[in-house]
Amino acid sequence: MWAIWAILAAVLLGIYDVLKKVSLNNNAVIPTLLFSVSTGAILFIPIIIGSRYNETFFQSVGLFVPVATLKEHLLIFIKSTIVVSSWILAFFAMKNLPLTIVSPIRATGPFWTMLGAITIFSEKLNAFQWTGILITLVFFYMFSTVGKLEGINFRKNKWILFLIAATLLGTVSGLYDKYIIRNVDRVAVQAWFSVYQMLIMIPVTAFIWYPRRQKLTPFTWRWTIPLIGIFLILTDYVYFYAISYPDSLISIISGIRRSGVVIPFIFAAIFLKEKNVKRKGVYLAGIIVGVLLMVMGS
Repeated sequence: MWAIWAILAAVLLGIYDVLKKVSLNNNAVIPTLLFSVSTGAILFIPIIIGSRYNETFFQSVGLFVPVATLKEHLLIFIKSTIVVSSWILAFFAMKNLPLTIVSPIRATGPFWTMLGAITIFSEKLNAFQWTGILITLVFFYMFSTVGKLEGINFRKNKWILFLIAATLLGTVSGLYDKYIIRNVDRVAVQAWFSVYQMLIMIPVTAFIWYPRRQKLTPFTWRWTIPLIGIFLILTDYVYFYAISYPDSLISIISGIRRSGVVIPFIFAAIFLKEKNVKRKGVYLAGIIVGVLLMVMGS
């Protein structure tokens, strides 16, 4: 059952990536990220407060936020710091690289998550799952080679380096999710995570972007920006629900979730007219095969 929730998370994540690309096109990165995460915080603050006064109602709709201990708040804050750091790097990379390059490279995260899950959580995979992961990884690598055809040097391009760093941080976050969801209520994690993201981004925007805004890309408000936050909430809610299953495997969930690359790929091919679509389409088909094998193994 958790595999089905992981597939839904993949669809929502794909839409989320499209919204990010549309919002970041010729736009300032830092304030875009601030306003997108603030949307989540604004939505969750009433839920946090309401949970104190009407526990029964919020439990009935699956949005009850229990009181968190100081230790639990610290765990959530650490997660928020890791994720915000990853997003800042990823947003800059997404702004400056083709979407059909960014999404597949970001999707290599499951490989590192798999290694961490096997090492830290002693997860064991069956033959279907191993085959699916290996096939997926091969085609993820094939995607990276397409960059050379588009004049992108993966060793010297700083945006690629940003993207790699963001992916590694995302892997750390994925492994941390497995731990934190088993020890802290998942709704509390998502609610306070949303609030802490905003609290982290406010000083980053005020002290790093704002004083230099005249020299940087100007910020333009777009209605897709708050939608980033809304789809992030939906994605995380489904994702946290998937990994809350006692028998769930974070290595498989991460792989399935990242298969959402299909959606931004189609968007970039049709609306952004990006290059080498046929070659990338073949590689994308390989990714789909790998994901299907992982789901079958689950």
